[in-house]
Amino acid sequence: MTRRPLEILDQALNGQPVIVSLKGGREIRGILQGYDVHMNLVLDNAEEEINGNIQKHGILIVRGDNVIYLSPSVE
Repeated sequence: MTRRPLEILDQALNGQPVIVSLKGGREIRGILQGYDVHMNLVLDNAEEEINGNIQKHGILIVRGDNVIYLSPSVE
């Protein structure tokens, strides 16, 4: 049976970190808390590396049209 993208996102709601690659070369890492049909994402404990420093954002909403991909994070 063919899986749909939103079904795959459901599997990422497991409390494990994910990496979200965004347009403009940014990558954000955090715990996926939720999403909608537009792939707007809610990340908790969100952080990104800026100029070699980790910038912590806490809870972050990422607009879906900026997302290139979402992947499980390898720690």
